[in-house]
Formats: sequence, structure tokens, C-alpha cells
Amino acid sequence: MVTYLYWFSVVAVVGALLFGLGVKAERWKVAWSVAGIVLVVAWSAYYFRLQQVFVKRYGGVMTISVPEGQYHLAATWKDDNLWVENYDPKTNTCIFSEYSKGNLLQGRVTIKNCNPWSLQR
Repeated sequence: MVTYLYWFSVVAVVGALLFGLGVKAERWKVAWSVAGIVLVVAWSAYYFRLQQVFVKRYGGVMTISVPEGQYHLAATWKDDNLWVENYDPKTNTCIFSEYSKGNLLQGRVTIKNCNPWSLQR
């Protein structure tokens, strides 16, 4: 919900800028330039900082996909980064993948000979 509220607010600010600078002041070049800058800054802030914070703390919206041929096992948060565990039966490995802010620093841990469904002791 908070994700939708964020984008609604961004669109409202852009609309107000276009109305105020474009319609009222008749300065369309400035209005479009400032509106474009606001959109780029809002998108960058969301992608590189706010997306996972919204999801973890305020119930935002985020979608990730399990790679083809793998099975999803678990997901957990470490600080504001999401760690997802998948199992690849072809290589018999468990793969922990980190989804960090902006996907800049993605950690990956691979456990070989991992069969999560075996009951061997």
C-alpha cells in the first residue's frame, strides 16, 4: 500500500509542477524539465533505497521470480536486504541469493551436495 501511496504522491507533485509552471506561469520548457528531474530522482530513490524498506517495514509491494529449473525453499531479511534460498536439482545445490537495494551488491552463497528433501543422517 505504501508503494502505491509513494507513486501517487510523485505523480501528484509532477502534476502540480506541470500545472503551476506550465499552465499558470506559461513556462512549459521549465515545467517539463523540472517534472522530468523530479521523476528521475523519485525513481532513483525508490529503486536504490526505498523499495525494500517499504516492503519490509511498511508492507510495500515487490516481486521476484524463481529461476527456471529451481525450487524456492525459503526467504529471510538481513537488515534491509532480502535473502532467498532456492534449490537446483540438476546440480544438487542450494543457492542463497541476496536482493540488495538497487541490485548493486548482490551476494550469492552456493552449497554443493545439498539435498533439502533427503532424510539421510
